[in-house]
Amino acid sequence: MDFSMLSSVLSAVLFAVFVGIVAWVYAARNRGRFEEAAMLPFDDEDWVSSGRRQVSRRVGK
Repeated sequence: MDFSMLSSVLSAVLFAVFVGIVAWVYAARNRGRFEEAAMLPFDDEDWVSSGRRQVSRRVGK
């Protein structure tokens, strides 16, 4: 097996992995979990603004 054949096989494998990841991300059963994760940056109920810095008060979590 020469280098060009190995390169072609590796490219095909990596493309198949990419397609698999894209299919997994867009699968309907994962939608709720990804929507919840997408809202994490906006979940600021435990943050208190202190001047220019923000201090976390996560106690007991």
